[in-house]
Amino acid sequence: MDLSIVIVNYNVKFFLEQCLISVHKAVQDINAEIFVVDNNSVDGSVQMVKEKFPEVKLIINETNAGFSKANNQAIKQSSGKHVLLLNPDTLIEVDTLKKVLYFAEKTPDAGGVGVKMIDGKGQFLPESKRGLPTPAVAFYKIFGLSRLFPRSKKFGKYHLSYLSNDRIHQVDILSGAFMLLRREALMKTGLLDETFFMYGEDIDLSYRIIKAGYKNYYYPETRIIHYKGESTKKSSVNYVFVFYNAMVIFARKHFSKKNAKVFSLLIHLAIYLRAAIALTSRFFKHITMPLCDGVLIFAGILGIKIFWQQNMLNYDFQYYPQVFTAVFVPAYILIWLFSVYYNGGYEKPVKLSKSIQGIIAGTLIILVIYALLPESWRFSRALIILGSLWAIIAVSCLRVLFHYTGMKDFRLGTQDRRIAIIGNKEETDRTSLLLNQFSKTPEIVGAVSYQNHYKEAIGHFEQIKDIVEIYKINEIIFCAKDIPYDKIIDKMSALRIHDVNFKIIPPESLFIVGSNSIEASDSFFTISINPINKSANLRKKYTADILLAFFFLILSPLLLFINKHKANLFKNIFHVLILKKTWVGYAMQGNDSKLPKLKKGILSPLDGFKSKNINDVLAEKINLMYARNYKLTNDITIIFKNLNHLSRKN
Repeated sequence: MDLSIVIVNYNVKFFLEQCLISVHKAVQDINAEIFVVDNNSVDGSVQMVKEKFPEVKLIINETNAGFSKANNQAIKQSSGKHVLLLNPDTLIEVDTLKKVLYFAEKTPDAGGVGVKMIDGKGQFLPESKRGLPTPAVAFYKIFGLSRLFPRSKKFGKYHLSYLSNDRIHQVDILSGAFMLLRREALMKTGLLDETFFMYGEDIDLSYRIIKAGYKNYYYPETRIIHYKGESTKKSSVNYVFVFYNAMVIFARKHFSKKNAKVFSLLIHLAIYLRAAIALTSRFFKHITMPLCDGVLIFAGILGIKIFWQQNMLNYDFQYYPQVFTAVFVPAYILIWLFSVYYNGGYEKPVKLSKSIQGIIAGTLIILVIYALLPESWRFSRALIILGSLWAIIAVSCLRVLFHYTGMKDFRLGTQDRRIAIIGNKEETDRTSLLLNQFSKTPEIVGAVSYQNHYKEAIGHFEQIKDIVEIYKINEIIFCAKDIPYDKIIDKMSALRIHDVNFKIIPPESLFIVGSNSIEASDSFFTISINPINKSANLRKKYTADILLAFFFLILSPLLLFINKHKANLFKNIFHVLILKKTWVGYAMQGNDSKLPKLKKGILSPLDGFKSKNINDVLAEKINLMYARNYKLTNDITIIFKNLNHLSRKN
């Protein structure tokens, strides 16, 4: 056996599918075996591998064993002369494995080989080649000197940024995303250190390879795409602690006590510094808009109050008591801001309509509370109405101002998606049909032919740069069935200076994997329709549940006549009110772990169909459709069609 490929997976089903497709193409003429070690995923990864890649040797863990231990499980069962550790969120070129194996064979001192990696936007990933993180190197990295002086041999050692990205180099550290290991060297150095749960194990193994008398090489004559970081968000505080603590473990293991202490001090300093920065940044990022809204609304209401008492009430002295300004106005503002938040007015991308709806809803709440207050606390209904009008104007103007000053986090709406689909006619048509199923259909500018030109195509693969510029394309979808991954990577690299998002649709897949923001963790960069687990959808669903429960409680004398289980009607209403159940949940026949979590339903999507002869397979598909394309109107339709089943026992 020439090569054993080991892929450790944890809840990245869609990436794993693409990765295995690219690996399958790359091993056609190689005597190779493929292992997938699944660390207790709940996203259907195991079933996908069993169904689509039966040739893969699958190891299923009942717990998340960590990266090192999972890799070791497969290595112990493998028999290849070389072992490749490969991340599931990678795509390799069709000749990547042949090239690295050839290089390893002709370079007998190569204990490990890494390759040139690019991210999902076509940008070079600096971790493709790294130096040993000594205390000095770590200091330069932590305090930004390596970023300021990337070409310096002294300060640029962490990512060896002074070395060319396009030439073969001997390096200290290889990336665990793609790490080809000579078994002979691996047996001499030992397997991955299981002390490292996640991060740091590649640094440790790379260093042990060098200590064993071998060399590590950066080999840029082939490339891979690495979507990096799907298992842990790089910006999170958790990532900061996990990554830097792994560095402390490494220092204690390999450095002298003195150097380890210095390194540990630096690392702990970095942990608290980065954690503080991350928390502060996150706090200000979330508080900026509400704080600006609150200050602007407060200032406006003070101005309105002065104008009103001087011009409408003809009072030059203080007409409204101090408690109105000090207590009631801030209370009004808090209700408005909370209502804007609840309506999704602070979600990204910013939408004016949601903010305005929030202000209107908040005003109604304030007026209801106002009507219930004692006469002595009802200061002015007019100021509430005028204040709400000012709040609408203020929040609207503030968002427009932020938008046109170019503040990225406060852009209004979403950028119009102008899509070009590249591939042969059959696949571009299939992709178009898939995209057209979405509730918000993007603008498909046209198809771009790859091999045989067809009349519907707006151009050819080789003209894509001109097509992007002429048609203002901001998103490209590559059909992987037609286009080799090396050609895809070529175009991604060539177009990286343009503001273009890249996505890839695997053969026969319903999912389109791409390069969107890393914050899109709910869908692993897959284009999703309108998932039910989206926070805004869950808010709408459970709010509607409660309102309907109160409504049904009022109508209960009538509902009792049409419902069979009288007592159970009130039980179901109560369970919905305390959010133990939802009016519409998944059908029991198809309820499985692939679906987003949802409270137990009294009714189900199956109640929207006339036919009751629905088997489990069809029920599962209906559940999936319900979860992927949620609409509150569908819930309401199902509920009012089944008023006689609201007392259902389940």
